[in-house]
Amino acid sequence: MINSIIRDYSEKRDFIRMKVDTEIRLSFENSDETMTAVCKDLSGTGMLIETSEALEENSEFHTSLPSSNPAFPSFETKVKVIRCEESDNNRFLIGAEILNMPK
Repeated sequence: MINSIIRDYSEKRDFIRMKVDTEIRLSFENSDETMTAVCKDLSGTGMLIETSEALEENSEFHTSLPSSNPAFPSFETKVKVIRCEESDNNRFLIGAEILNMPK
């Protein structure tokens, strides 16, 4: 109990965020449209993605984060947009919740 009081806000998350800054592919359901973006960070429940276009809140799409090791497959997820904010460099930061990881 005491330890939870002492921890600052950034440590109260259930999952640690990992900085990844790597290319990610987004694909949209019911469409042939795909987009290349940058996955800025990743946690057990979500990710922060930087895109060149705004994405609508509550929209869902699939992601593919390539593996740098041929022994491991790409990290595939289905996500939902929680928030979309314009950044200083005319790009957009997408906060996305991981809904599932298809097999």
